[in-house]
Amino acid sequence: MTLPHARYAGPLLTRETVDAMRAAFVARHTTWSGSLDLGCSVGEAVLAGTGWRWRGRDYPWPGPLKDRTIYVWDGTAFVAAQRYDGALIKLVPTAWGAPTFEIDGIKMLPTSQLSPYADAQRKIALVAPRGRHVLDTCGGLGYFARACLEDGAGSVHSFEKNADVLWLRSLNPWSPDADDDAARGRLLLEQADVATRIGTLPDAAYDVVLHDPPRFGIAGELYSQAFYDELARVLRPRGRMFHYTGTPNRKTSGRDVPLEVARRLARAGFTTELALDGVLAVRGAGRHAR
Repeated sequence: MTLPHARYAGPLLTRETVDAMRAAFVARHTTWSGSLDLGCSVGEAVLAGTGWRWRGRDYPWPGPLKDRTIYVWDGTAFVAAQRYDGALIKLVPTAWGAPTFEIDGIKMLPTSQLSPYADAQRKIALVAPRGRHVLDTCGGLGYFARACLEDGAGSVHSFEKNADVLWLRSLNPWSPDADDDAARGRLLLEQADVATRIGTLPDAAYDVVLHDPPRFGIAGELYSQAFYDELARVLRPRGRMFHYTGTPNRKTSGRDVPLEVARRLARAGFTTELALDGVLAVRGAGRHAR
């Protein structure tokens, strides 16, 4: 199943952005210059007592806004970019422009030291996707996919099983859009669980794998020996993979997740080394593991 949501084209508000716009109006400025798409571009809003005009459309001043929240226009009001269906999934602003997202308050992308998109860029540099076919197992907001496309990947096959995460992607201007000219014909986004879908993918179909699963306690199947054997099968000999593991506290968890991952990948036929906050692996030239 491909991306089911139309791309959002309206303004994206944060408390800080609206405070800056209101301050400009109070200072008797008739216009405000800044970004209403999370730093992707800079534009001008025309200010008035009842609201403001941006890209040819009029919007009212919103009511009180919360910190750490992004607001979108739903046609009648500005509402938080979040949904609840058994878990609260929320698009969250960062100091870097590119947002992260949270599931029940758990931040899904690193943001403390650099932009989550810049973080994706430094990780894809390890696997050199230019001109290659890429498997993106857990697409999330699509930052791995976007970085690969910008690096010149031949194609990116991306999986994301959570419909609400796909909805967040449709709101996020930093997420790649398969219909954009730069991505058309190179990005295939499927709404599917890669843990089950991988068994239907052909042998040696990809040159590069980017594996960014949720933490082990949520998605243990994506850290299993059986799944790693499948990754070895679909990756061409000498293909490269970056596997995000994070850096869980060994003392509190009692586990060394990166070491466990490296050992299982070795059994699947990979050579491995720790890199950044994960494991860099290269598939051996021999027959894939089963």
